[in-house]
Order: sequence, then C-alpha cells, then structure tokens
Amino acid sequence: MSLWTWATWPGCDMVITIDGPAGAGKSSVAKRVARELGIKYLDTGAIYRAIALILAEAEIRPDHDEYLREALGKISVELGDGKVLVNGFDVSGEIRTPEVDGLSSVYSAIPAVREALLGLQQEQKNYGSIIAEGRDVGSVVFPDAEAKFFLTATPEARAKRRFNERRAKGEEADYQQILAAIIQRDKNDSGRETAPLKVPEGAVYLDTSDMTEDEVLQFILDKVREIPEK
Repeated sequence: MSLWTWATWPGCDMVITIDGPAGAGKSSVAKRVARELGIKYLDTGAIYRAIALILAEAEIRPDHDEYLREALGKISVELGDGKVLVNGFDVSGEIRTPEVDGLSSVYSAIPAVREALLGLQQEQKNYGSIIAEGRDVGSVVFPDAEAKFFLTATPEARAKRRFNERRAKGEEADYQQILAAIIQRDKNDSGRETAPLKVPEGAVYLDTSDMTEDEVLQFILDKVREIPEK
C-alpha cells in the first residue's frame, strides 16, 4: 500500500482514540501516530492533570462541590507545541509527577470536572483530524470515532516502563512504589462511578506487555490504513 497521510485528503476529518490504563504507553504511541499521519495529538490526560494540580493548589477538595464548580469556571487550559498552559501559565513540568498522577485519578472521577472538560475535548475535532488518548475517549468523549484502540499491559510491565523512564531522566525511582501506585490507579479508574476505565465498544484490544513501542506503532498504523478513504 502506498504511503499517505490523512492530512492530505481534502475534507477528511478523522478521530482516532487510544484508551487504556496508566503506563500502557498511550501517550508516546499517540504522539508518533500523529506525526506519521500528519494529524493533531490531543493529550486528554494532560488536561485532567492540569485541572487537578490547580484545584489541589487552591485547596479545593473533591467534596467542595460549590467551590469546585466556581473554580472550574475560571480555569482555562490550552494545549500546543508540547506545552500545557493553565490561565496562561506553563505547567508542563509540574503535571508530570507521581503526586499529580494520583490527584488526577481522584479529581477526574468527579462528575463536575468531567462535564466541564467534555466540551473542551470534543470541540477539538472541529479543527481537523486528531488522535486522542486517555481513559474514556473512545467510550465517552468520541464514541463515534472512526478508529478506536485499547492498549493495556500487565501491571508489572507498566511499572517497569515507568521505572526505566524515570531512571533515564536521572530521577530517583522505586519499582515497588511505582507498581503499587499503578495497581491503586487501576482500581480507582476501573471502580469509579463516573466514566470508569473500560474497553470502548468497537475498540481493538491490544496487550502490549511483550511488544516494543515500534511494534505497537506499526500495528495501529496498519489498522488505521485499512479504513476506506472517505
């Protein structure tokens, strides 16, 4: 099959979703798919992390419903050029910590938070083809996406990846702590009442425990390229 990009097809707006648990490799693969196909990458997880960070810093607890809704109405999140801006301030580095990862799991389970961010995410498809990754993008945010994937791996495999990533950055890392955090995150995300983590209807399920990132990338690209041209 000849090479092509979705961006070269006039009038073609496509949505690709990748869901899965923490540490499944969704972000890195989604970014590479976006580059390969010439489409935009929507990091929904970064949006929730940014919101969680700001709410926590403002000492607004998840059960502060009245204050929570008021605060959400004053928060603006922008994504672009690899940066995450909240009310104009760059928080890209601050949201990539284990602490914020835990906060994100808690705040993202709140209906008011998900409602506030749902429209922000959905409107992104109005600006061209996108690939979005998260935990409910294929089931809630973009249920009619043309291509859906669910990436997973054993908790041990995901913890090892996170451990290696942090060590590669020169950060201190404890494998057992990372594994425990991932197991707890899985429990929180799968057990919450609002938009629990699940395999979206029609999604391609892929266990990446024994796959390299290149293999996962090629698998997704092959599946997407099987979709008939509009």
